[in-house]
Amino acid sequence: MRRVRYGATGGPLFLEEAPVPQPGPGELLVRCEAIGVTLPVVRKVTEAAEPVPLGGEIAGEVMAVGPGADRFRAGDRVTGLCFGHGYADYALLHVGMASPVPDTATAVEAVALVRSGLVALGALEAARPERGEAALVTAAASGVGHLAVQLARVRGAGRVVGAVSDPAKAGFVRSLGADDVVTYGQESWGEPVDYALDAVGGDMLSHALAALTAGGRLVAYSSGGGTIRAYDLLVGAKSVIGFQMARIAREEPELYERWRQELWRLFEEGALKPVVHGEFALEEATEAHAAIESRVNRGKVVLHP
Repeated sequence: MRRVRYGATGGPLFLEEAPVPQPGPGELLVRCEAIGVTLPVVRKVTEAAEPVPLGGEIAGEVMAVGPGADRFRAGDRVTGLCFGHGYADYALLHVGMASPVPDTATAVEAVALVRSGLVALGALEAARPERGEAALVTAAASGVGHLAVQLARVRGAGRVVGAVSDPAKAGFVRSLGADDVVTYGQESWGEPVDYALDAVGGDMLSHALAALTAGGRLVAYSSGGGTIRAYDLLVGAKSVIGFQMARIAREEPELYERWRQELWRLFEEGALKPVVHGEFALEEATEAHAAIESRVNRGKVVLHP
């Protein structure tokens, strides 16, 4: 089979031939039909001290089932997060990470919806939103952000503000249901909001915190890091909540499954629509990563084996 690897920090990415892996205990062998490209994986290539397997979101057909993974069988369609080599024709998926794909969805829709949607929904839940409150979503055109904008609206936000890096993305974000769109460089982001979901990190944390009304909540779920002064929290009685999807998957599997079911329900009702920015062949992984690095994407970036 083919898989994408890199030999040193920063790349380049290249295709290599590798044996088809065999599923171990609790694993499924999946023939990949769609692979989601995410910012954390792109950052691993550019920042990790040593090369690591390019994992991530996959969707496809189960080809073989390992011991203890008999919740699924060969021929089932699944999607989930792969921690090993996911940029490949075939990948191993732990059964705990696997979600059935309904007949109403394509592999591309599944890979654009489930993992990104789980992060978006989890971050929203962490904000404890109340109906009628105003919401801010940074990276609002991203694979996670564009779903978070829709979910905030579904959950009854009275006003949704999307923050983006480029004003050219404003029309796209408004089409998702945002009332207002601001760009990162603006001096003011308008009327304060009750909660903010930040996927950018770094200096953006301070901007998002400043956009909150007194008593507002900031949910930080970016892998980009960042620092906030305690004084800025005290002055406005604001709070910062860290959210990590991996902890939910590991420690609260029932909640994880309930959120997955909610995403599929909203999708099938037409209330949540994953958008795909572009689809790239496996040998075009470099171009797919460039779309994420340059932040030009509007929605999900997907690879096709």
